[in-house]
Amino acid sequence: MQADPFVRPIPAHVQEVREDAGGALFSLVPYDMMKIKPSIGSICYQRQHGATLPWPQSMNDTHPADAGAPAQATPYSLLGGEAGVRRLVDRFYDLMELEPAYAQLRSLHPTPLDGSRDKLFWYLSGWLGGPSLYIERFGHPRLRARHLPYSIGVAERDQWLACMRQAMIEEGVDERLRVPLAEAFDKTADWMRNRAG
Repeated sequence: MQADPFVRPIPAHVQEVREDAGGALFSLVPYDMMKIKPSIGSICYQRQHGATLPWPQSMNDTHPADAGAPAQATPYSLLGGEAGVRRLVDRFYDLMELEPAYAQLRSLHPTPLDGSRDKLFWYLSGWLGGPSLYIERFGHPRLRARHLPYSIGVAERDQWLACMRQAMIEEGVDERLRVPLAEAFDKTADWMRNRAG
């Protein structure tokens, strides 16, 4: 059987967990592993450094802020802020529970899904350019390290992506935002894979 070129297993020495001075746990990741990781944090980086977000120009129009200063639209604000992101996350998990097509994905999650809903909402809030709720609670997301305990292959990745695409469509996310978000989710979901098949 030929090895799957898209699976990026973390070497055993990388799974070493250490504690920093503040008591937070982190995984050691060598520099060369960082080179192949998709730039999923570009939204937050660009927001902090005043750069243009990777959305079509029409979605980056400036809007008046409190004192008339221009403010850049973020995916977070374009989704409707806190309420919009919460609706998207809730629809995503509702579909996961209701649709038989997502049963394999659902089996990886705990019952009830309340904690999963909150964590995805907190994470997406910051990732989309809103408040960094996840980081405030847990520190750096370390997405790949946090997903290593779960067997994630092509089927799980594809179900997650299909479920999120369906949630975005059902929540009426504008196509000009939905398409680049789906592309970013594709990269992130593929990065979470830890087994072939």
